[in-house]
Amino acid sequence: MKIIDMHCDTLLECYQKKQPLRNGPYQINLEKLKKGGCLAQCFAIFVVSHDAADRCGVSATPYEFYREMVALYQKEIGGNPDLIAPAFCAKDIMSNQAKGLMSSILTVEDAVAVDGCIERIDEFFADGVRMMSLTWNYENSIGYPNSADPVLHAKKLKPFGIQAVERMNELGMIVDVSHLTEGGFDDVIQRSSKPLIASHSCARALGSHQRNLTDRQLKLLGEKGGIVGINFCAPFLEDYATLSSIENIVKHMVYIREKAGIEALAWGSDLDGIDGSILEYEDYAGFPRILDALAMYFTEDELDQINHGNFLRVFRDNAG
Repeated sequence: MKIIDMHCDTLLECYQKKQPLRNGPYQINLEKLKKGGCLAQCFAIFVVSHDAADRCGVSATPYEFYREMVALYQKEIGGNPDLIAPAFCAKDIMSNQAKGLMSSILTVEDAVAVDGCIERIDEFFADGVRMMSLTWNYENSIGYPNSADPVLHAKKLKPFGIQAVERMNELGMIVDVSHLTEGGFDDVIQRSSKPLIASHSCARALGSHQRNLTDRQLKLLGEKGGIVGINFCAPFLEDYATLSSIENIVKHMVYIREKAGIEALAWGSDLDGIDGSILEYEDYAGFPRILDALAMYFTEDELDQINHGNFLRVFRDNAG
């Protein structure tokens, strides 16, 4: 099936539960990835801060925590060379596949650890980070988080945020606009010289969550050559829902194809980061059930684009 999923929070689960990535009690582990048909998995370092740091019992600064998580990622991926290998560009994914291996791609959720220092973006890239979301739920040196308040949601990137996007483009690090304000999204559309990603978002017309993308944003994203990864969080898929259903996932995929084009569709499950959502398909190993349902609405070629083709294109356009 060759699935590439653009976002999960499994590394944070590993950090908290101290169980192995290979077979730990997570919605994603290496064995489940293999069973579910994984080609590559983006593993996010969610840089916890504010209330998230309090919940996780983290007293380290965002930068210190980032460094801890890089070490954890390298330990877990390096300890399972029979199943997975890191990928730093699209060619690496194909090379790993030829060796019978899945690929891991290191990403960052929330650029708070950059903290106004452009050199840290270079440092993160040297660590293997190939995608970074500009914000999470709090203001940082780059910009502002999404908001239900239309005035706050219209806030633009900060001047340093523009510099950060330009440097990410130069290095080949994909810009991720999930969690960003709509004003910040518009800045990235205008300023980025490379295709961008909304790694784990859905369609606002079907789920009114403020993190979802409007029809206007979907159209702009598609025109820019970018992609949106469908988030499996139940209230993103349907207002007030607790069940993350296959039917609702299909509805969002069909809708986004209409508004942004088939080239804009991808996966961004947010597995291990969607507490409170009951998954109809249980975990990553249930991915084939979702694809079986999608086959009623998409051709085989379209499914290949969704599963891996669109991400590989964007990855190639950014990182080579």
